[in-house]
Amino acid sequence: MTTPPLAVLVKGWPRLSETFVAQELVALEEGGMPFEIWSLRHPTDVKRHPLHDRLQARVRYLPEYLYQEPDRVWAARARAQRLPGYAAAYAIWRADLRRDASPNRIRRFGQACVLAAELPGDVRGLYAHFLHTPSSVARYAAIMRGLPWSFAAHAKDIWTSPDWELREKLDPAQHGARFGATCTALNAAHLRELAGDPGRIDLVYHGLDLTRFPPPPARAPRRVSDPFRILSVGRLVEKKGFDNLIAALALLPDSIDWRWTHIGGGALRATLDAQATAAGIAHRITWRGACDQPDVIAAMRDHDLFALPSRIASDGDRDGLPNVLMEAASQTLPILSTPVSAIPEFVTNGTHGVLSDDAPQALADAMTAMQRDPDGTRAMAQAAHDRLKRDFLMAPGIARLHDRLSDLIRPAP
Repeated sequence: MTTPPLAVLVKGWPRLSETFVAQELVALEEGGMPFEIWSLRHPTDVKRHPLHDRLQARVRYLPEYLYQEPDRVWAARARAQRLPGYAAAYAIWRADLRRDASPNRIRRFGQACVLAAELPGDVRGLYAHFLHTPSSVARYAAIMRGLPWSFAAHAKDIWTSPDWELREKLDPAQHGARFGATCTALNAAHLRELAGDPGRIDLVYHGLDLTRFPPPPARAPRRVSDPFRILSVGRLVEKKGFDNLIAALALLPDSIDWRWTHIGGGALRATLDAQATAAGIAHRITWRGACDQPDVIAAMRDHDLFALPSRIASDGDRDGLPNVLMEAASQTLPILSTPVSAIPEFVTNGTHGVLSDDAPQALADAMTAMQRDPDGTRAMAQAAHDRLKRDFLMAPGIARLHDRLSDLIRPAP
């Protein structure tokens, strides 16, 4: 069997929190793009999305930590040292290590040696999802093998990486990527400013494949006196702002009979649960943990408001354009979010939803106003659905990415 000419590098496979990666790879594969996946990490999620089961590509796993597979790592390094580009890759890695003397930087080079040593000879290009660790591994390995590489950049990988590293990954003279794709106009503008050639950065919105989603439910008109069911989906991490949302929920008027459901895992669960208990509202909250996409969509069809109070975290991490906002729009679930990062590229405040300041009182005021204006809130949800269908479907971006990757792996004349 012929080895696919493209190697796709990902942080982990499968991952429930990265549905957008699975959606893209399934669409590329079904559009005729052959590839194999190389994953830096083994899966930790118990559940899988149906999308993961649609992918036919072979998945290979690199050593997650070098000490776990020492024989494999040392054998790979010995083979990598005989590759024509090893000396150049080693020099670039040493320069990176002087500026980032971290265990992760050492692990990146070890994983790159394994990747370079084990990549089949038919591989003609590499494509990495995320511009931080996966792209570092892809870059070092590509230099060793004399191959072109490319990347898709999203959010944290851009905004928490130092500018020197981004510039070098975008510089052809530094063995930078042949091209990069990113999912928001804000990201694209930032990367184009750092790149010597702005034309090497493509804006490719993730978009949605609406064939995977049911049509919106026939929602009965909601009355102000009805229970107000609020849903949030997202990892329990600082940038999602759920601590501010819990504080806001505690400020809602007693006249509102509200319930909040959260879907997603994350390290802050115990902290946020304690916050809700201290505020006396824990009995109104349901923590569902990580769920697969069918369960998420079912919840969206059964709630009255989608709340995602994103913010910029203390380390600079932030959302890009969260796919869950588009998923909520696909089910005409009204949206309350914040004007952070690229969220305003999809949601215009007062037209497609409400973009609030992330302060608890501001969020509470926004939720109260939306609860008391069912007709206006419903109109915004319909407008968001219409915009999704008009401007944020998946197909155009996949077509552009398919063309770019085809050029990357096209044999030289």
